[in-house]
Amino acid sequence: MSEWMKLRLTALSAAVFGAVCSLVATPAQAFDIELRDVAPYRIERQRAYGRGETPFRGTPDLSKLDDRLAAKGLTKGSPVFVRIFKEESELELWMLDQQTKTFVLFATYPICHWTGSLGPKIKEGDRQSPEGFYTVRWQQTRLVGRWRKAFNLGFPNAHDQLNGRTGSFLLVHGGCSSVGCYAMTEQVQDEVFAIVSASLTKMHHRFHVHVFPFRMTDANLERHKHHVWMDFWRDLKAGYDSFERTQLPPRTAICEQRYQVSDGATEDYGDPDYLTQLRAPSPTSEAGTGYQPPRCTIAGTERTRVARQSAAVDAEAQPQVQSKVARKSRAAPQAGAPSVDRGEAESGLGTQLAPGTPRVTSGGS
Repeated sequence: MSEWMKLRLTALSAAVFGAVCSLVATPAQAFDIELRDVAPYRIERQRAYGRGETPFRGTPDLSKLDDRLAAKGLTKGSPVFVRIFKEESELELWMLDQQTKTFVLFATYPICHWTGSLGPKIKEGDRQSPEGFYTVRWQQTRLVGRWRKAFNLGFPNAHDQLNGRTGSFLLVHGGCSSVGCYAMTEQVQDEVFAIVSASLTKMHHRFHVHVFPFRMTDANLERHKHHVWMDFWRDLKAGYDSFERTQLPPRTAICEQRYQVSDGATEDYGDPDYLTQLRAPSPTSEAGTGYQPPRCTIAGTERTRVARQSAAVDAEAQPQVQSKVARKSRAAPQAGAPSVDRGEAESGLGTQLAPGTPRVTSGGS
């Protein structure tokens, strides 16, 4: 038997040990893309997970959470910031140091599994894990079903929607199998969820998750300089560089159909609930907040624009837009697109409930 066939059989077996994140055509189709793509050690981690060989090397001592917090002078309930790096398969959890008023790295966790290639998610059913700047609110952690200790990234955000990208219920969750989500194993996700949920309950009504293809160093960008997504990645690098420089989550906006970044401030810890879209001048825009939005100068335009909250990203409109996109995608799937995993549908996952009721969220596609 060829090594290629052995890998395929191993990958198919690994599906038994973790919850597949929602939309799947068949096991063979779901794993073909994983075996031909970057980070082949993802398959090795699935094998190890299936054998019960967790936590993985590089995982902090999960039994000593309180001791580790105390050693860094951190406390549960502080504002948090999350960064995900695909190529390295790592999730960083940063917390606010109350003395310096900047964020410090609390822990780096290995990601057990993610799917697809380097680059953003494009459409429902492409089995691609997303990249970009996302905001998580309390409602996005109110989950029932398979992954109760998970959070929804909020894909598609305003930037994704302006670029015509579709998809729904992209999570950071436990387990080690995923189609579009980031699977952390149960032990790791228990700790991550405990920290982020404590932050959300302490009147910090949101936290930000920045998802990158890799660590955005000059050397890594040079290595990928001919990649089709290089322009998009340079926009992401602006956010990466801002945080590296200030240790504060940056403010991000949308100029034309691209991200535009300015340095964050201690009083807001990054973006408001939704991305600001740079449009026509509005003298009342963000009046009294002290925030000076960046000029919209991407792509050589000479027009100067100031920020105005987009109707497309209104605090009430966004959940409805995402729900409509999800319903439309499920009601009229494109030819050749995977069908809904009925096993998860019947267990109550993937249903969008009315405001005020616990959010039922499955994995994405």
